[in-house]
Amino acid sequence: MKNKQVKGVTKPVSLITLSDSSSPISEQYRTIRTNIQFSITDRNLKTLVVTSSGPGEGKSTTSANLAVVFAKSGLKVLLVDADMRKPTVAKTFNLMNHTGLSTLLSEGGTILSSYTQRSLMDNLDVMTSGPKPPNPSEMLGSRRMQDAMNLMKEQYDLIIFDMPPVVAVTDAQIMSSVVDGTILVVREGVSNKKAAQKAAQLLDMANANVLGAIYNGASRSSDQGYYYYYGTEK
Repeated sequence: MKNKQVKGVTKPVSLITLSDSSSPISEQYRTIRTNIQFSITDRNLKTLVVTSSGPGEGKSTTSANLAVVFAKSGLKVLLVDADMRKPTVAKTFNLMNHTGLSTLLSEGGTILSSYTQRSLMDNLDVMTSGPKPPNPSEMLGSRRMQDAMNLMKEQYDLIIFDMPPVVAVTDAQIMSSVVDGTILVVREGVSNKKAAQKAAQLLDMANANVLGAIYNGASRSSDQGYYYYYGTEK
């Protein structure tokens, strides 16, 4: 389930919710989906950021599989690879990456379908990262990004942004300040406690609406790899 990296090259993550929808881990993702829905019953959740404190904690795996289970529930979902530094979504869904988020923002495009691609399942479209830009943070904080998000919200029920680790760069902070909810992913045996605390502080500084944290890779049970905690406690 871990997004492996070799010499800085990212690899596709596991889409277990597609390959084995009856597995215990797939059921955990469905439980996470339900918990997220319960945590925002008083308001409409349309935009969601998924991030982590550091690399290798499972945020891209979580983003992709949450997109699948939300799409299976009947929502029209757009998964956006907003990690323009080390993207994974194109490889995970076996898609081309000539156009995507970076080209949408650089060109100021207004026809969203020119920058998205269909996945292999109903209700799920994907916007890959596009070619790597020299200034990801500035692009994400631009007026063009706000305009792009408005276009996305007009056409989709839920937009999930796969972001870089929040401690490493400011990208996740920027996006967390403008979306409806943020999920922080941590991984047993990988996440550093101080880094996770720093991540929570950075999100708090951005006034992010942190819905909760997903703790994955738990060793207490071979059948349960993902747990979801939500509430106001950091």
